[in-house]
Order: sequence, then structure tokens, then C-alpha cells
Amino acid sequence: MTGPSEPRRNPFLDRLRAGELTLMMGIRSSRTSDAVRVASATGHHAILIDLEHSTMPFDIAAQLCATAADLGMTPFVRVPEREYGAIGRLLDCGAHGIVAPRIETVAEAQVVARACRFAPHGQRSQLAMVPQLGMRPSPARTSNPALDDATIVQILLETPEGIANSDEIARLDGVDMLAIGANDLAAELGVPGKFDHPDLHKAVETVAEACRRHGKLLMLGGVADLAVLDTLVPLGVCSLQLTGMDTDLLYSGAEVRVAKYSNWWHGNNRSGDPGTA
Repeated sequence: MTGPSEPRRNPFLDRLRAGELTLMMGIRSSRTSDAVRVASATGHHAILIDLEHSTMPFDIAAQLCATAADLGMTPFVRVPEREYGAIGRLLDCGAHGIVAPRIETVAEAQVVARACRFAPHGQRSQLAMVPQLGMRPSPARTSNPALDDATIVQILLETPEGIANSDEIARLDGVDMLAIGANDLAAELGVPGKFDHPDLHKAVETVAEACRRHGKLLMLGGVADLAVLDTLVPLGVCSLQLTGMDTDLLYSGAEVRVAKYSNWWHGNNRSGDPGTA
């Protein structure tokens, strides 16, 4: 079993282990590769395609994954909850990482991990041509280990039961990262939106300790308040940060732009009369 002394080698995971700030942009509503190119141009290192909270079809997700990889970014896909059958299809079409939401038990996490890797480490279905290998026909003896090494499995914990089982989940071979979904977890704890609540702090401590014990990485998502992050990151949260979803970023940008034009217009003492200076 892979343990803390021998972490699985992967350039993206190595970057996180080195503590290098790694920025990820979420994509929920965008349907063209323009969003991926914007993410790349603004300094993001990864994208998260959210199929849990969107109606995006798989073929669009595949195109976004391919674009990200061509631009040197790492594409993750958050699969719909409990949709085992989606995992292999998304990996086959170019996803480098799978995020499995609302995992609560070791058995659920093990199903996800096995779906992401080929035998004998899992039960991913065989195929000879994938975007990750340039769509070149490749024999299983070389493609299977290469793809197993390249695939990143992130288990998302969002309930008290998931937190309670975090040590056993972190122990699993094939699981590379645990993540805490702070929005859902805070709601489940009865303190929605209170990311500075002691119960949430304790949950992060618990999962961080499990990750340290078993040589896994911990990501924290859903907390945009940097002052709160300042108190949680030192507990053992890795350097992978979600800057926002495309919907959130569009709203923020539009809000700033409206304020800019409003201040300019009213700052020049213009009235509502188009003929009045």
C-alpha cells in the first residue's frame, strides 16, 4: 500500500506537495473553450468542470478538458453525485482528475477509486486511444500504468459522516486527495455560511490529520473569505485554491464594471436628462 513515505508521483500532485500556489477556475455555465482560454490567460493552473450543478453534456465537458490539456492545464471534472458510469467516460474523453461529491463511506470512496484505474488496481474499462496520449493507439501494457499515474482522484467530504470516516477514506490506495465542501458541510452542521464556526474548524482539523497520517493532500473549497482561510489553511490545507465558478466571476466582473460606469457618470454631475451635461 502506498504510504506517507512513498507518495504517488504526479507532476500536479508534486506541485501541491511543494506548496506552490495552484489556482483552479470552475466552469458551470460556459459552453465554449473561450472560458478555458480565459482561465489560462489569467494564470490559472487547472479547471474544474462542474457536472454536479449544471446541465452541461459530456461532449462539451470533453472539449473543455481537451482545450485545458492542450494549454498545459489540468482538467478536473466534478461528476454528478453517485454516477459511477460517468467516471470512465469522462476519463476516456480527457479528464485528468475526478472529483466525487458527497462521499460518506469507505465503500463509496473505494468504488470511485477503482473506477478511475485499470486492473489490477481498479476496474476501468480498457481502450486503446485517449486524448491524454495524443489519440495514438497504445498497448495496454504501457497505456494502463501511464494513465493510472496521470489520473487524480479527489474525494469530496460534505457531511458529518464523511468527516467521521475521513481516516479510513484517506487510507485507501487510489485516493490522492480529500476535499471539504465547506458550503454543504456548514449547512449539514446546522451553521450555514458560518465558515468561522468552531465545528467547521474542528472538521478541517480532523480531515487534515487523516491526510497527514496517510500521506494525502487536503483541499478546502467554498470559502472565499481570505481572512477565514488564513485560520484554516495552517491546519493542513494544500495550496490548490478555487478562485470561483464562471458564474460567480462573471457576476463579480459585471458588478465592478457597473460601479465603474456609475461612478464616472454621477461623478461628472450628469442627471437623467440625456441633454444635460
